Amino acid sequence: MIQGGDMDCCPGAPCEKRYFPDSLDSSDTDDEGILACEDLELNPFDGLPYSSRYYKLLKEREDLSVWKEKYPFMESLLQSQIVIVAGEAKCGKSSQVPQWCAEYCLSTRYQHGGVVCTQVHKQTAVQLALRVADEMDVILGHEVGYIVPFENCCSSETILRYCTDEILQREMMSIPFLGCYGVIVLDDVHERSISTDVLLGLLKDVLLARPELKLVIITSPPLVGKLIAYYGNVPHIEVRNMFPVEVVHLCAAPKDHLVSVIQLIFEIHHTGEKGDIVAFLACEQEIEKVHEIVCQEGSNLNPDLGELIVVPLYPKEKCLLFKPNEDTEKRSQVYQRKVVLTSSPGESLLCANSVRFVIDAGLERRKVYRPRIRASSLVLQPISRSQANIRKQILGTSSSGKLFRLYSEEFFCRDMKPLKAPELQEANLMSLVLFLKRIDIAGLGHCDFLSRPAPESLMQALEDLDYLAALDNDGNLSEFGIIMSEFPLDPKLSKAILASCEFDCVDEMLTIAAMVTAPNCFLPLPPGAEEAWQWRMDLSHPEGDHLTLLNMYKAYQETGENCVEKWCAERFLSSSALRTADSIREELLDIVRRIELPYTEPAFGSKENTLNIKKALVAGYFMQIARDVDGSGNYLMLTHKQVAQLHPLSCYYNMKKIPEWVVFHTFSISENNYIQIISEITPELFMQLAPPYYFSNLPPSESKDILQQVINHFSPISTMKKELKSSKEKICEECPETSAEPRCVIQ
Repeated sequence: MIQGGDMDCCPGAPCEKRYFPDSLDSSDTDDEGILACEDLELNPFDGLPYSSRYYKLLKEREDLSVWKEKYPFMESLLQSQIVIVAGEAKCGKSSQVPQWCAEYCLSTRYQHGGVVCTQVHKQTAVQLALRVADEMDVILGHEVGYIVPFENCCSSETILRYCTDEILQREMMSIPFLGCYGVIVLDDVHERSISTDVLLGLLKDVLLARPELKLVIITSPPLVGKLIAYYGNVPHIEVRNMFPVEVVHLCAAPKDHLVSVIQLIFEIHHTGEKGDIVAFLACEQEIEKVHEIVCQEGSNLNPDLGELIVVPLYPKEKCLLFKPNEDTEKRSQVYQRKVVLTSSPGESLLCANSVRFVIDAGLERRKVYRPRIRASSLVLQPISRSQANIRKQILGTSSSGKLFRLYSEEFFCRDMKPLKAPELQEANLMSLVLFLKRIDIAGLGHCDFLSRPAPESLMQALEDLDYLAALDNDGNLSEFGIIMSEFPLDPKLSKAILASCEFDCVDEMLTIAAMVTAPNCFLPLPPGAEEAWQWRMDLSHPEGDHLTLLNMYKAYQETGENCVEKWCAERFLSSSALRTADSIREELLDIVRRIELPYTEPAFGSKENTLNIKKALVAGYFMQIARDVDGSGNYLMLTHKQVAQLHPLSCYYNMKKIPEWVVFHTFSISENNYIQIISEITPELFMQLAPPYYFSNLPPSESKDILQQVINHFSPISTMKKELKSSKEKICEECPETSAEPRCVIQ
């Protein structure tokens, strides 16, 4: 693992970090012990002499499989506008190719701009920036930096920046032709994220408008043919690792694959063979189950075999896991074997050569959006052959690696699809359509996608944006839509923030938006943690989870900086999630001030403020309303006939009296159909804030009939009748003697 202290960067400020050796021995100097100043080779990127660590890392770089392709790549980059680099995992392409592009920009004296390299995952972008700054012998945040959601570690001097693909996509809203870059590197294209696919399409037009711009596409070999057909006959370079991998196919029933994984882990450990283990599972729930069992059973193992360290790695925590070889040699006398449990694609793991065993269950749980019911379902399905090969390539630099596949070779060839399905065809496209509508203002509305999105999803996204008032009568962005596109949030959450301006609760809505966007701050409570459970109950708000999150953030803010870690540990809260929420809120507040939205001081705690927060939530999330149909917590969605239950982390869970009508933040169709982050509302509040044409399009149901009664109750004719009736009763009270006489009746 790259060492060098904690990474604590303020947005826009450079990270003052440069990796120098702690000490220099005699081998680092010449025979006289001192190098003459004029003999020192200067770094062309910062003008300072190279450190001895630079030369040490240079030797490691030269051993990478991709290194021998440097000069063919540089020649292709000079002669062509587009270059495709296809390489297996761990060949060094993600760290070396951007450096070569920086050398190209240096040779042109940056007259066309610097280099930007996109990554699908936030943690990968950060770790690569750290590594590349070390290899280039420069300061992180100066010549090399990174920009990820809600964190900026770059400066005006940055010539090579790593960022997520989503960040570069959003940058095109303000700089459509990306004039500040001379080379754009799209990495991990084979993961087929929405933002990467959008960039592939939009950059075709940008390249035509800017002949001097270079585009480098880094992918796995199976996607090369499709990319060449998409861009035309462009040069491509293929990099292969050198070591063969032993593959063992073990047939396991889909329901028993967890048992097989656990058995394999202990069998490998009992052999006494050295090396760490990576096990690929289908989802986070499987990671938790295997982690619990292996930890329990591992404590009973023979200590002579060494210590078994289980590392659960969740999709949002992809990072460097293993120390380099020189550090593994310095381990304690008791052998330690790491067992890494992950559900992430293999290409996202930045691991070292200590991995000797990979266990591949061959399954993944994907979230597939269903536009007809406006909900996602979690589907357990086989991975693609491309994903399976990438998991195999983790062992590509090890001469003694072994891969255990829990499926037959016949299943691999017959039942697995060749490529991973594009996220564009399985996700909610509302944010994408909002972005493309915004880009159309800049003249880049046409996007030739590598794979076409599902037409039904596109139509549903347009309809939902229309409900949110983001589109005008001509289908273009309205003023609301333009402002909503400024926020890097789900459009429904952006609309809730805009509505909060009308209801004077902007400060509170920004906090709620930050807390629901950040990772879940609640950690599982172990048995016996009654004090932490009671503390959570004390912070629970009777009006719902959104206001409970407000209480939680307020308590976190009132804790001193020096006590945060201890405070979170005692209450089983994630300090990193709360810090992320802090960063998100700060950026959202900057956006509110930049576009000059009205902002009022917080008034959290009053009944009026609580009602206003609910109004803002319903204004954005009126499409996510559910009703308890039987009084026992079976919530039926308004938009479809799916039934869901309260999530165990909800403040209403296990309460005797639960709300009948709720607005919820998320819902997924799975084994446990949970609605998460809910708050109580009334039918009157929904009818006040939901568009009438949305209500009229709802499918027939008992809930719709109840809402129709609310409409009838508050209709003008009904109101007139009530006023007349009350007026009549008042007259009768004043003149009881004439009450029996016939009166005029309005027909």
